[in-house]
Order: sequence, then C-alpha cells, then structure tokens
Amino acid sequence: MTTHTETTTTVEYAPERPARLEWAKHAPEVYKAMVRLETAARKGLDHTLYELVKIRASQINHCAFCIDMHTKDALAAGESVERIVQLSAWDESRHFYTAKEIAALELTEAVTVLTDEFVPDEVYDNAAKHFEEAELAQVIAAITVINAWNRFGVTCRMAPGHYEPGQYK
Repeated sequence: MTTHTETTTTVEYAPERPARLEWAKHAPEVYKAMVRLETAARKGLDHTLYELVKIRASQINHCAFCIDMHTKDALAAGESVERIVQLSAWDESRHFYTAKEIAALELTEAVTVLTDEFVPDEVYDNAAKHFEEAELAQVIAAITVINAWNRFGVTCRMAPGHYEPGQYK
C-alpha cells in the first residue's frame, strides 16, 4: 500500500496490483527479438516524435506501464509537461504540436484502432505529405512495435511507477 503525507493529511492509495506474468523472463528470445525490433523501428526518427507516438498509442491501449515509461523518457529528454498532458486530447489541442507531429498522431490512432475504418486514405495521405517514404515506413514500424509492447504490458499487468528514465536502453 502506498501512502502520501501532505502537511497533516495522510492519503492512502489503492494497493499495487501484482504482475500476472514476467513474460520476458519466460520468453527471453521473444523479448530479445522485440528489443531488436524496437531498435530498428526508431532508427532515423526524431526522438520527440517517437516518444509522442509511443505515449499516445499506450494511452489508447490503456497500458499504464508504457505510459509511465515513455512519459518519463520524454520528460528526461526535454519534452514539456504541457505537451504530454495535452496528448490525450491532442485533436482539441493541435496548437501544441507541429503539422508533422499531428500527422504522426493521426496515423498512430488509425493504426492502433484498426476497427474504425482501418487506416483511412486521408490519414495515410496526410502522413505521406509530412514524411518521406523511408521515414513513413519507420513511423509505421514504431507504431506497430509500441502496440506490440502494449499488448504484453496490458495482458501481463505490468505495474507502472517503478521505471527510471533510460532504464532499458
């Protein structure tokens, strides 16, 4: 159980739920392959854009572990708290992001939630206007990889709050 003391008030938080499975320990070759895939997917991408994509996909997938990790990494790399806070409502807060970042966020949502018309032509075409083909392929790879990580995190109920920036690099 976690407690937090402010001046004279003690707040008691809900207990942390234990992980269901330490999947990386039991499937080390899969974990190593995922790390290699992650390394390949981020090559040539702007670090800020990469973290925004990872945070947004993790928000959509409700992966608290990945939200914790990538938010901390983004903050450590100099991303603003304001842009991270607004990310869950980026469509209403477009003025916090560049046109290229918006295109990546639109694509992230379309690829992450495939049941909503798959990836609409207008979303793909907008991304293609902002990224050269090789970079667009990397963005799609980054979105795909974070979605895979999210599925491990959510399914195995990996607990957020313990990650230190750069811990897995």
